[in-house]
Amino acid sequence: MIELLVVIAIIALLAALLLPALGSAKDKGKKTVCLSNLRQLGVSIIAYAADNEGKIPFGPKAPPFTSPSDFYPSTGAPTSLISLSSGAPVGLGLMLQQHLCNQPRVMFCPGSDQPLDGDAELARVGFTQAQSSYYYRHAGNTQPFDMPGVTLTAEHIRLDRLGDNRNGIPIRALVLDSQFLCPPDLGQFNIKQRTHHRQQLVNVLFWDGHAAGRQNRDGRFAVNLNDAGALNSAFDRILKTLEQADSEM
Repeated sequence: MIELLVVIAIIALLAALLLPALGSAKDKGKKTVCLSNLRQLGVSIIAYAADNEGKIPFGPKAPPFTSPSDFYPSTGAPTSLISLSSGAPVGLGLMLQQHLCNQPRVMFCPGSDQPLDGDAELARVGFTQAQSSYYYRHAGNTQPFDMPGVTLTAEHIRLDRLGDNRNGIPIRALVLDSQFLCPPDLGQFNIKQRTHHRQQLVNVLFWDGHAAGRQNRDGRFAVNLNDAGALNSAFDRILKTLEQADSEM
């Protein structure tokens, strides 16, 4: 009996030593797949731009704003959506029909901290609102919604003429992991927390097609909407994470 207990204790000790290493290896594997996804997105964006006079996927025009559950109330805002509530493709979703038709799942990070069914999201395209795992920057509009009768002039990003961001730094980051924090009571509007890689890092796709990881232990890439009234500045906060990535290329 004593020998059996000793064996059990040794096995338990070995398991305790091995489990953290296995968890770390699993996290590294997810990070690697995420980076591969972003590189494939980069190839697709570059191919799309080559077919469209240097312009990356943009739009469409936002519908009239009627509910906080409409996540694209402002044309040209940075977004994780791939389709609108009408089902119309938006942002990265504009590449589904052609440039991503054979690999649509690259829009979903395997390092999601919440349950995510990429196939279910893709099935919503054409019918209702659907989201990817990544924030996509196709312009720099941060208005909470489009004013009726007013045509916004959100500048459409071009690969051959990127320009500077609001901090005067050249635009470099196009896509990155979403780190979206919000209170549970926003769930009634289908606004839910979506984070990746245990919030320790974000992977970023840059304009030239390369992807790289950046540390997020200090939360500098987090879009934190837990404070009151933060929803009105949601697009501004998302754009700030991309501008942060601009400075870390």
